[in-house]
Amino acid sequence: MTLPVAALGTAQPALAATVQTSGVAPAALAGFDKVLKTYIVERKISCAQLAITKNGKLVLARGYRYSDDPAVPAVTPTSLFRIASLSKHITAVAIMRLAQDGKLTLGASVATLLGLSTAADPRLARVTVWRLLQHTGGWDREISRDYLYLDHTISGTLDVPLPITRDHIVTYASGRPLDFAPGARFAYSNYGYLLLGMIVEKASGMSYESYVRQKILAPAGITRLRLGRTLKSQAAPGEVVYESDQTAKTVTDTSGKTVPAPYGGFSMENRGPGGGWLASAVDLVRFAKVLDAPGAVLNSTSIARMVAKPETGVTEDGAWYGAGLWVRQVTGHLNTWHSGGLPGTYTYTARLQNGFTYAALFNRGEESGSPDFDVLSPRINEQIGKVTTWPTTDLFPRYF
Repeated sequence: MTLPVAALGTAQPALAATVQTSGVAPAALAGFDKVLKTYIVERKISCAQLAITKNGKLVLARGYRYSDDPAVPAVTPTSLFRIASLSKHITAVAIMRLAQDGKLTLGASVATLLGLSTAADPRLARVTVWRLLQHTGGWDREISRDYLYLDHTISGTLDVPLPITRDHIVTYASGRPLDFAPGARFAYSNYGYLLLGMIVEKASGMSYESYVRQKILAPAGITRLRLGRTLKSQAAPGEVVYESDQTAKTVTDTSGKTVPAPYGGFSMENRGPGGGWLASAVDLVRFAKVLDAPGAVLNSTSIARMVAKPETGVTEDGAWYGAGLWVRQVTGHLNTWHSGGLPGTYTYTARLQNGFTYAALFNRGEESGSPDFDVLSPRINEQIGKVTTWPTTDLFPRYF
């Protein structure tokens, strides 16, 4: 998500002559390591990670630092990054687990579950949990804008001080008509995933973060993930710093001061279920194993639901948005992937055929004048076919 630019920052990272690395990149996979190094030098990214699994084994785990600024800490394979919209499939797994345990019906009306008024638009009653998961609920940020970035508007409309809460966002959104009939088409909605987080709490009787950590992450052997915070002073231990040329008016108080966009230009707390998690790349490729086979988190029915086609069908290129993930059928496999972006953040993860899964995390996102960030996926894909021998050593025990 690109914020309105109040002013362009002038500070650029002090770039090192070479990329400093940590972790393990076997010689057989040196091509992937080179892709990441080239990518971050081209884009002046100071902190990055890459993790790759092959047939369930962690075969590459790498941290990258490209800066001579002492304020930029070393990056290890377990450093924490904001993962932006990669948070969505974590929330989707939580919803599937609640349905699996009989605590939630995916066809249930969201308005009924959360007690939302349908006075502003009776069609809200037809927004189901399924439709939130698959972005067919009726909200289109190209029409009504993204409610999670309207802090100042919502504060003024509701006459409440900053910082606003998710309840304020829901009150504001529920007072406005939907942008299209629920189920009629796809339109990516961060707001829909905010509602899903509230549904997790309603159905589980726990806070969203507690439920995910206890019922989803712990059974998968993952303990590092946590929800991020807005301000730099609130950073988690081991969290990287975020860099952006953008600035924005703070959403944390009523001072109106201009701040670096990654630190106060938007609310991490309100993004939570749709974009608020912190993780490392090795955590994300481990989490991806939840979809590889039935296990302690999801059974076969729930996994099938994660990749089910929406009522709107598939796109022109044969892909579809399942539950928090893009999906495409290839021979003998369903590939899944997702990207994420915030000021100061770009992330990408994919589960591909032949047992190849990867996650890449960066502390800078694409902005005006920067090289295209979307070239990462084709560059990684090109390297897959060049590997002649895959390592057999599993690096997971080093990090879990």
